[in-house]
Amino acid sequence: MAILGNIIKGVIDLKDTFTSKTDHIDVQADVLKNLLEKAKNTQFGEHYNFEKILNSDTILTDFAQTIPYFDYNKINEEWWHKLHSGESDVTWPGHPTYFAVSSGTTGKTSKRIPVTDDMIDAIRSSGIKQVFALHNFNLPADFFEKEMMMLGSSTDLDHNQDHLEGEISGITASNIPSWFKSYYKPGEDIAKIDDWDERVQQIAERAEEWDIGALSGIPSWIELMLQKVIEHHNLKTIHDIWPNLQVFTSGGVAFGPYSKSFHALMGKPVTVIDTYLASEGYIATQVRPETDAMQLNTDHGIYFEFVPFKPEYINEDGSLKDSAPALTLKEVELDQDYVLIISTVSGTWRYLIGDTIEFTDIERAEIKITGRTKFFLNTVGSQLSVNKMDTALREVGERFSTTFPEYTICANREDDGEFYHCWYLGSDLQNADEEAIAKALDESLKGANKNYKVARSKALKGVKVTVIPSEIFYDWNARNKKKGGQVKMERVMNEDKFKDWKAFVAEN
Repeated sequence: MAILGNIIKGVIDLKDTFTSKTDHIDVQADVLKNLLEKAKNTQFGEHYNFEKILNSDTILTDFAQTIPYFDYNKINEEWWHKLHSGESDVTWPGHPTYFAVSSGTTGKTSKRIPVTDDMIDAIRSSGIKQVFALHNFNLPADFFEKEMMMLGSSTDLDHNQDHLEGEISGITASNIPSWFKSYYKPGEDIAKIDDWDERVQQIAERAEEWDIGALSGIPSWIELMLQKVIEHHNLKTIHDIWPNLQVFTSGGVAFGPYSKSFHALMGKPVTVIDTYLASEGYIATQVRPETDAMQLNTDHGIYFEFVPFKPEYINEDGSLKDSAPALTLKEVELDQDYVLIISTVSGTWRYLIGDTIEFTDIERAEIKITGRTKFFLNTVGSQLSVNKMDTALREVGERFSTTFPEYTICANREDDGEFYHCWYLGSDLQNADEEAIAKALDESLKGANKNYKVARSKALKGVKVTVIPSEIFYDWNARNKKKGGQVKMERVMNEDKFKDWKAFVAEN
């Protein structure tokens, strides 16, 4: 009998019984007041007169009208550069304990995003919320006695003057509570290995020692790790070595494109729970099994705003125009893509995180990630967002009995002077009929997007498809960034980057 598991499950069930329903709109107003109050004496708070905003009867409106939008480059050039020179009380009281190093999906130069002790506490609180939400998934008591495999970047953080630096997954893993360390795998020694291939090899060699009940990480890297374990032990599925694996907590990217290939590695069904952890904070987590949408973490150190994702509000580089209107949680609507704006306990203010979302349930503050502001393909008026591309590729994959978990696209001017959508699709499909796939993809997008259909009748000449092994995408990430961490493949490339990509594919 799972005595400890029953105790833990009982505590979770009891917590749910006595937890009142969250009013996300009211909670968000309180979060903003707390942010402004704590930061009012910082350089940023004095510059923008947070004291005056706090004394207003319309705090949310005054906040939006007083503080401009910031992306990473702008806030770093105007404010965060002072932190790197040793200054304190810049955009948040004190000096950050950590900086999350992130190159994201679009640049070779690493961003260094402050992670304060208050943010560590906020991430931990959101993690506890996620644990208590397991009540809704009706997991058996023995699940709570199993170990959890967290596969992210190295926890061996770099010392830089008076702070530590690393990817956010490494920072959070290095701050797990002491009571959780006995459950945490692959353990501190392996987690500190910087070389991803070596770390995965160590996991494969020691896999038999562990009783894994849950996995957590970015789907593409988790899949490669599982394949390595299966190959090393000559297994059919991962359940042959981890029979009690029941949950996968997915993060970093949408799980949908990876669903078929992931489940093919399983011997029995696994519950997938989506999460949304970014370098800037723990944004959202799935809290119920009836949907794969995620609930915004509205009461843990992040204030959210939402800009309608429309061409007239977006600059060519993906940044926002100053005139773009920002809505509060009270003002949003269903069936609309929004650019996500956050202000946090790490001193990010009205910060463009780079993602677009849509609401699936406003009262519950539940969202889905729909793409990236810089991955919005509108070169010739086609107005394609990542979610439209994902959906079309899922349909085409079903038609050709395959999956396309990785892809990239460029609106490229070809030798005839015309624009084509040039797709590279990752798949294990042998002898793919690329012309047939291109036609099916084109037809799917025409049916789903009227702007694309209009573009195809005018400025967009055609669609070209090249099918390559998914491993080439992973090798590209490894060459340009860091293998195995918070790495997301750029879904949309500009023409200069696309030239590099085509040359890389040809070499490999």
